[in-house]
Amino acid sequence: MGNNEVLLIYDKECPACDNYCQVVRIRETVGTLRLIDARENSEELEEITALGLDIDQGMVLKLDGQIYYGSDAIHALALISSRSGLLNRLNYYLFRSKRLSHVFYPILRFFRNVLLKVLGKTKINNLHIDGNRWF
Repeated sequence: MGNNEVLLIYDKECPACDNYCQVVRIRETVGTLRLIDARENSEELEEITALGLDIDQGMVLKLDGQIYYGSDAIHALALISSRSGLLNRLNYYLFRSKRLSHVFYPILRFFRNVLLKVLGKTKINNLHIDGNRWF
């Protein structure tokens, strides 16, 4: 795989998402992880929007030119993550299975939406969908 830059685009205003992204570590042999706040304008967010991916419905991982979205992103992160620290081990064991990632990710997304609604945060709404509400 080489030593490439791995991009993770997520909602930095979500405390759960931000904590997860700050703690997750990838193996050095995979590359360097660069975190991108989806609430700030960037080329990466423009690319995601052009692909029709709703950042409010899932984080995005870009690895070796490949885009992973939502449950596929958390699954790919689990596979390239280091096993150092409790959270990284837990992340690996929960999300190394694509099937379990598809089951657990929507649950995590639901609780994220509840948390952001309680905190009074707005959606990013990168796709500019009219009437885009939390639920």
